[in-house]
Amino acid sequence: MHLAALNEPDLILALWRGTMPCDTRLGDNKDTWDWAVLRDNTVWTLHGKAVAAATPYLPGSFDCPPRNPAEKLNSGYKAMEFLTYIYGLGPGLFYGILPMKYWKHFCKLVRGVRIVHQKVINQKELNEADELLLQFCVEFEVFYYQQNPARIHFVRQAIHALSHICRETTRIGPYAGVTQWTMENAIGNLGRKIRQPSSPFANLAQRAIRRCQINALTTMLPALFPIETLPRGAQDLGNGYVLLRKQEKKPRCISIVEAEAIINFLRTAGVAASDEWLRTPQVARWACL
Repeated sequence: MHLAALNEPDLILALWRGTMPCDTRLGDNKDTWDWAVLRDNTVWTLHGKAVAAATPYLPGSFDCPPRNPAEKLNSGYKAMEFLTYIYGLGPGLFYGILPMKYWKHFCKLVRGVRIVHQKVINQKELNEADELLLQFCVEFEVFYYQQNPARIHFVRQAIHALSHICRETTRIGPYAGVTQWTMENAIGNLGRKIRQPSSPFANLAQRAIRRCQINALTTMLPALFPIETLPRGAQDLGNGYVLLRKQEKKPRCISIVEAEAIINFLRTAGVAASDEWLRTPQVARWACL
């Protein structure tokens, strides 16, 4: 998570914005940085607005949409925002702003990171990602560092780490399943299960043990945990996609006339309403597909 979603964006944006420290004592000069196209405040401002303007067109499954980086980059910009901004919107939004050789170089990083974030990766795709990320590492030194001692701080550990991702994927599995995303989600999920604040760590340990036991039973005896059926009114679109009907999240109060109509219908159908519902009639509307 930190490599692709935080370290790489921090490095390339610092270079493109010209905020990377410049060692003038060794003869370096920011005026020679032809990649620092976002130094111009007007360009940076317009670019930030373009990022924010893309929000209505992002699916809800993209989690937290990226905010305007020109305004919010230093205000707790989230890892998921960086992922969508750099690797989702980046190739389109930086096209025409970055010089072509830097844009093509950036696209190699994007393609490689997109592949290694897949939950299922075939060997051909993994080989492609490995080649692209290695090319990105080598060309980064050629394009940015340029064997200039004054720019040695450009070559951070995050650049070298990219060369190991694909080989580690072969050893331990896809990047998306072994990064902090999975671990932080598990920690948050277990933390929400704690019910004894007097001994939280003991309670957390027991919850983790129970989770492991359930996972083991699920693997050995899948019939013990049948697959959940789709919600009422949903339609299976195939390939892991489900179309859900719209539903109000919370029941709303209804008028006396509406309540009388519903009560008469329930009596006709032989269904008895609870006394609590009769005191304060509420309904949640469901739409039809």
